[in-house]
Formats: sequence, structure tokens, C-alpha cells
Amino acid sequence: MSQTMKQITNIAGPTVRAQLTSGPVPLPDSKQVLIKVVVSGSNPKDWKVPEFAADHPDTDESTFMSRSKAGINQGDDIAGTVEAVGKDVIEFKKGDRVAAFHEMGAPGGSYAEYALAWDWTTFHVPDATTFEEAATIPLAALTAAVALFRNLGLSTPWNPATTPTPFLVYGASSAVGSYAIKLARNSNVHPIIAVAGKGMQYVDSLLDRAKGDIVLDYRSGSDEVVRQVREHLQSGAYGTVKHGLDPGIGLPSQQVLTEIVAHDGAINLVLPSNFDVGTVTRTLTSVGVVHNQDNGAYGPDASDLGFVTCRWFTRAIQAGRFEGHPFEVRPKGLHGVEQALKDLKDGKQSAVKYVFRIAETPGL
Repeated sequence: MSQTMKQITNIAGPTVRAQLTSGPVPLPDSKQVLIKVVVSGSNPKDWKVPEFAADHPDTDESTFMSRSKAGINQGDDIAGTVEAVGKDVIEFKKGDRVAAFHEMGAPGGSYAEYALAWDWTTFHVPDATTFEEAATIPLAALTAAVALFRNLGLSTPWNPATTPTPFLVYGASSAVGSYAIKLARNSNVHPIIAVAGKGMQYVDSLLDRAKGDIVLDYRSGSDEVVRQVREHLQSGAYGTVKHGLDPGIGLPSQQVLTEIVAHDGAINLVLPSNFDVGTVTRTLTSVGVVHNQDNGAYGPDASDLGFVTCRWFTRAIQAGRFEGHPFEVRPKGLHGVEQALKDLKDGKQSAVKYVFRIAETPGL
């Protein structure tokens, strides 16, 4: 293994900039896994965080925002093979096919030839699953798990619901929204009321109509969506909705969520969404809690939930009960990151994640 590698540095500022640089191959800590990256996945946060960080007043160099302000590798979705493990890692060995969620803002991001992940947010990838598909899972699926299982208190796949549990997801074709649906179905949470737009056809393929699931088009207007939701609930005698999710859409979801979710219910907002929900219980989700990021700045430590969920991913993928998100391979490997993030910022993707094959980077 070479002692140096190529990686991307995402530069803070209002313009998306990604610079290809050389640096040392990182060394794994005692509970970390060093992964030779085959495919890296992207997320909207990869352009949002550098933009927010540019004007952030935080001067504490230990925080995510301050590190991002200085310019870091923002890649967090890893798929590849284990290159080395820390001394206390017992579940992984060199050569294993894995996917992992890299700790946001920490050294060893996934826009690189080698990346680091903590062992509890790393999971085995079955041979039948491509690295491209695997790279779409870690950050978004774990975000959905934190939102559903910790913040909304919904049943889990390992302890599924036994009674009807209406669940409203606004922004269902997004990666987090889609994974929320997949996790809910595995948890026997129904009926799922999904709200989407251009990605409605994909969302519909995830639903179980026999259990009352439905997808509605937000482009018909919030008043009409509210009317359709109420009509559906009444026609199926499903009762009231006590659990609602905004997977990061923001204000467009506010009216539907607040008018449908019961006053004694709960609405979870995935950051950066953060708006008033009235008398309903409101929780905020940052997936960084699975790494106890910034010493609990984003909520109590959820590393155990990250561990259990990642172990479930491997079993469920192998059994055909869980799969990744639709993806588009962007050309030129790491050289394609900047344009892909610009396209994410411009909203050009729908129901798809951009991924990068590292070996296709010119000059590697």
C-alpha cells in the first residue's frame, strides 16, 4: 500500500469547490477500520456544510463547523474493502467487503483512495450487492434510523409493530425519506402516507397498498394534499397520524405535517429543517449522534443504535428485505465530485444518489 493518496478537499464558501490534493494514508484508531474505497457516495450536506461553515462564527477547532470552515474532505459514504483494522476491532478483517458511515468532519473522509470509519458504523456487504448500491446506504439510512427509532419512538425491524401505526413522510423520494419508508415497512409500521413529486413512481414501488400505504403529489398544493390525506385516513378507518417526518425538505412540508399530525403526536425534522410545529412534540435529527459528534452537541450519544442498525443492515440486505437507493455513477471519479455537488445544490437530481468510482479518477 502506498503511503500517500489522492483525496478531495471541499472548500468553504458560497460557491461549490472541490480540490484534488495528495496526503498521507490515515491510520486507524483502536476501534476504526481503514477502507480502500471502491465507491464513494455523496449527500446534500457535502455542499451545504461548506456553505454554512463559511459564515459560521465558531472558532473552536474541535467542532465540525470550524473544521469545515478550514476546508476538509466532506465525503461520508464509503463502500470498499478493508485494508487494515485497529487493535480492538473484532468483526472485520483485511479483504472484507464493507460499507460504512464516516464520522462527519473527522479525518479520513470518503472522497479519497482510503477512508476511515468506526467499527460500529461499518457493516458487511454481501457479494451479491454492488459497491455502487452499498455506497448509497450509510449516512441516509442511519439518519432515517435515528429519526424513526430514537426521535419518533417507532417500532424497529427487530421488534416490529403489532397494531396499525399511521406514519406521514413528506419528501419521500429523497434518500432519507425513502429509507424511512423501507425501515418502516420492515418494522410493520403502516399505513405509510408518503408525499413526493417527480419521484412518485419510485416511492410507490416501496409501498404496500394492501396495508393502506399511499403516495400523494405535493405539486397539487398543500391544501389538496391535506384534503387527500384526511380522506384516505377516513376511508380506511386508520385513525389519526401521530408520527410525521420531514427528512430535510424544510418549510414546504410545514403545513401538511402540522395540519395532519395529531396535537398529541410528534414531528421529527432532519437538520437543517427547523421550523415551528405548534403544540406537537418536535424533535431534530442529526445523524452525527451515532458518533456522539462534538461531544453530544447534536443530541445524546446514539452509538448503540448505530451499531445495532448496521448489524441489521447486513442481515436484511442478505435476506433481500432491504436495499440501497437508485444511483447515478458520475464520470471521472474524484474529478467528478465538484460538478456533482453543484448539481445537488441546483436540485437536478430526483430519487437518485450520485456515486463515484474512485478507480475512474484520471491520473490514479
